[in-house]
Amino acid sequence: MEFPILLNLIFELVGGLGIFLLGMKNMSDGMQAVAGNSLRRLIGSITQNRLFATTVGVLVTCIVQSSSITTVMVVGFVNSGVMALTQGVGVIMGANIGTTITGWILVLKVGKYGLPLLGAAAFTYLFAKSDRWRYWAMFLMGIGMVFFGLEIMKDACAIIKDIPDFEAWFARFTADTYFGVLKCAMVGCIMTTLVQSSSATLGITISLATQGVISYPTAAALILGENIGTTITALLASLGATTNARRAAYFHVIFNLAGVFWITLIFAWYIKLIQSFVGVDVTKMVVVDGVETFPNTVAAIAATHSVFNVANTLLFMPFVGPIVKLLERVVPGRPFKEKPRLTDLDIRILETPLLALEQSRKEILKMGDGCLKMLDWCLELMNQDEPDQALGDRLKQRERVLDSVQDEVAEFVTGLMAANVSHSTAEEGGKQLRVADEYESISDYIVNLDKFDRKLRRDGLRFTIEQREDLGRLNRQVTEYVAAIHQALIKGDRNIEVASEPAFKRIRTEVKALRRKHLDELSVGSMPPAVSVAFMASLNAYVRVRDHANDVAETIAVDR
Repeated sequence: MEFPILLNLIFELVGGLGIFLLGMKNMSDGMQAVAGNSLRRLIGSITQNRLFATTVGVLVTCIVQSSSITTVMVVGFVNSGVMALTQGVGVIMGANIGTTITGWILVLKVGKYGLPLLGAAAFTYLFAKSDRWRYWAMFLMGIGMVFFGLEIMKDACAIIKDIPDFEAWFARFTADTYFGVLKCAMVGCIMTTLVQSSSATLGITISLATQGVISYPTAAALILGENIGTTITALLASLGATTNARRAAYFHVIFNLAGVFWITLIFAWYIKLIQSFVGVDVTKMVVVDGVETFPNTVAAIAATHSVFNVANTLLFMPFVGPIVKLLERVVPGRPFKEKPRLTDLDIRILETPLLALEQSRKEILKMGDGCLKMLDWCLELMNQDEPDQALGDRLKQRERVLDSVQDEVAEFVTGLMAANVSHSTAEEGGKQLRVADEYESISDYIVNLDKFDRKLRRDGLRFTIEQREDLGRLNRQVTEYVAAIHQALIKGDRNIEVASEPAFKRIRTEVKALRRKHLDELSVGSMPPAVSVAFMASLNAYVRVRDHANDVAETIAVDR
């Protein structure tokens, strides 16, 4: 064996694989950026209907170009309680079908155009001013890199024929017996586990098969093993997660193990079915640049992958309910509360930035709901002759909770923005940080309002009936203003700043009128200084609540 030949083989194979994987990542990032809003709507529309959940899993995986990303995302959603286990199971089955799109992309006979496509897309990416054009270019650049990387790997695999020892070693792995099928499947599983990418293993398998280093049956058996190897990613993601998240990861393993088991039992019949289904002769040889190749195996391998996952999904779908119940019995819940954080945020979702932003957005909406409840509680406490101790404690506890939620959201979004994300994603993350900070500030001023009233009561004083009525009216105006802006945040209404301006001015006019009225009362009668100070401080607190809510409106109004 000549050392230079071996070195050339390693360099080309590693280089080609690296370009192939980078291309897959660019395809994924580009599609996520282009189809971001659609992706968020897809995830938000998942219902208990397992067929619909499976369809969503297929579509999402086609967009993100990775079943591993989708399954890790599902584990994260189930872990946070945003997605039920039955929904997650449906998405996981769909992800297994969606990941087969990679094989069909490689069926396109554009391998030699991979480099020109990469070059043209790279220039567009570098010089286009529109973000949307740049992300389309990133997607096309990814496709070019995938095909260029595959061509390099194919050339590397052709070198194996010049190394007798290597060729003899590969000849030991043939799927001509049941044990041989299992052995090949195990190799595929180990390879995928090591490189953490079924797409990479698929690329290597196609390269070996098209160069005639391995036969089509051997390639098909390797593909079956890759389906098992890809489950390791979700298993790793479930470590330390909640019971339901671990159940979702275990389902992924069961789904693929059971599928591979029954397919291997009918393997010989199955590969004959695939060849007749595709309608190509996998043994047909074509000489390219003096090298014998078998191009028809690419379509056969893609079909092997797709038909297996579709058939397995159809087989499992009627039994999802019983399997979920079995998992609930086999993996019992823990006897203590499993949620260590106040939010439903999960770092597993950071792999898909747009979906991560949707998660943090939901937490911020909860903060807004909490502020509105606090305004109502504050008014109720002020009007009670004897303040409800439990309600007062709940008000203070809610403020502490919002402080912690804001910290968790800030940590999550900052971690997201630290990654290589698009300009629009970074901009949206910045807006979320600002809105979370504004809501936390609103909660601080609401608690201060209750503190002013409590301090007066401790000193044996209270606001007068008329003052309570004035503050109550102001509270209702501010609450309506905050509620209108919060609804605009939910709906994404960018006209809210203009629409809410009249209410903003009414509150300002009301506060000015109450201040004048208060000063007039001071000049004609005696009022304890503590009451006067508390009343003016309360007016100022309501003004600050309005100002912070207006800042939220400004943030919403900024063009996305």
